[in-house]
Amino acid sequence: MTLPARMTAIAIRTPGGPEMLVPEERPMPVPGPGEILVKVAAAGVNRPDVRQRQGTYPPPKGATDIPGLEIAGEVAALGADVKRWKLGDKVCALVVGGGYANYCLAYEPHALPVPAGLSMVEAAAIPETFFTCWQNMFMRADVKPGDWVLVHGGTSGIGTTAIMLAKAFGGHVVTTAGSDDKCSVAKKIGADVAVNYKTEDFVEATKKATGGKGANLVVDIVGGDYIDRNYAAAADQGVIAQVSFTGGPKAIANFAVLMQKRLHHTGSTLRPRTVAEKAAIARGLEERVWPLIAAGKIKPVIDSTYPLAKAGDAQARMETSQHIGKIVLTV
Repeated sequence: MTLPARMTAIAIRTPGGPEMLVPEERPMPVPGPGEILVKVAAAGVNRPDVRQRQGTYPPPKGATDIPGLEIAGEVAALGADVKRWKLGDKVCALVVGGGYANYCLAYEPHALPVPAGLSMVEAAAIPETFFTCWQNMFMRADVKPGDWVLVHGGTSGIGTTAIMLAKAFGGHVVTTAGSDDKCSVAKKIGADVAVNYKTEDFVEATKKATGGKGANLVVDIVGGDYIDRNYAAAADQGVIAQVSFTGGPKAIANFAVLMQKRLHHTGSTLRPRTVAEKAAIARGLEERVWPLIAAGKIKPVIDSTYPLAKAGDAQARMETSQHIGKIVLTV
């Protein structure tokens, strides 16, 4: 396969609004040892991409400035020492950046086969949220059959994934969403109880659903004043997994509850983690979740697709918070 010397990628002209995302010509990336080059068919859009565009989430040292953290496509070139993949293999991958482009580099162990029965668009919607939810729900916490999981933002990319994973592994789910319509969608995806946070109190609803015990795990993308309420909604020895801070990273909370209930409040970011740490998450997903996707028990929820050149429109859609599930760019 002869590769072009240059490709089209989406650049951030300067920090600012969605209109700052512009297509431009870039040199073709060359895979180093242990890397593969993927001809991108589709790329997922995520909140960190929006924050990078706004200038509040710079890429890690040495990473490309092209946004995009997850892709699906075909292997187009192999770096030295790559053993698992061959040219033409269809893969989806978690990447450190560079997804909004015709071609993108990925580390060999961070790529996984496109699950049977999924389109490239669906496959591109998997890595970022599934890696995040798997490590927070099953590696840092341990969701067991019968556990109650409180998922905030149930119709977001993280939320839809967390609901499906909790249910697939025998858990029960209470989720929050910002409208009655979104609540009914969350229930269709599998939530047992969906709470409109604008009109109902999720602490009360969680206590009621769990017979007063509370949630064994809280998956929180909000932070801010939810932190104190998460402690109130959690069961004894419950885990609060902090995934994001859409409501801000600072809070006033009654930390005595943390002690009284023997809670675990944990959190993690994905992008700066080592190659080996992300590879371990990938292995767990392939072993335990890929068979469920192939069997049709879990399927990523797609909100909308946009052509690569309209990446600004895709991020503008994300910023409205009207989307349900994942927004994906097609290349």
